Amino acid sequence: MSTRYFRLEEEVLAGNWYLGTPLDAHGEELEDMREFSSGEPVHARSGMMIPISESGRRRDFNMAGAGRTPVVHIKVATLFAELAPDDVQLIPVDIKGCPDEYQILVATRRIRCIDDQASEEILRWKPEDERPDKFGMYRGVYGMRIDKSKVGDAKVFRTWGWTVALIVSEDIKNAMERARVTGAEFEEV
Repeated sequence: MSTRYFRLEEEVLAGNWYLGTPLDAHGEELEDMREFSSGEPVHARSGMMIPISESGRRRDFNMAGAGRTPVVHIKVATLFAELAPDDVQLIPVDIKGCPDEYQILVATRRIRCIDDQASEEILRWKPEDERPDKFGMYRGVYGMRIDKSKVGDAKVFRTWGWTVALIVSEDIKNAMERARVTGAEFEEV
């Protein structure tokens, strides 16, 4: 039986807290948040802080800023470090007004594995979109399916061309469920 994979997303519920854009050690918004969702290791910064943009129930799994930067409680960070040490980078971050320890979770692999034919709908940038820098790249991916044969031994990764998607293996999903991680939703891909 082959491994199943899931898109890991933030559970959106009324009454939960929501995190704002990460700030550097000087309190300035980071210049390019996309580096945390690029599928590559990042240059770790010290002294980063994330404000709470909407107060409410704390969660173990969160997406900060524009919704693509995973921020996890230390119990979740430990789980990822143990199960997928070659696939993740963890960067300590303070959450304003929260005494608990959190870390930014960076998937350090980007894999070309989206199955265009099996996915529900694929939109690509066209010449008439007047974005020559993006021509041919994914503009939208709905009902994503991946070609598992292209994943190799990765347990955590971003999809090439559509790095919005954070993908985890079934054993990561199961471990998160056993640990009763709050704030996470899974969609099979």
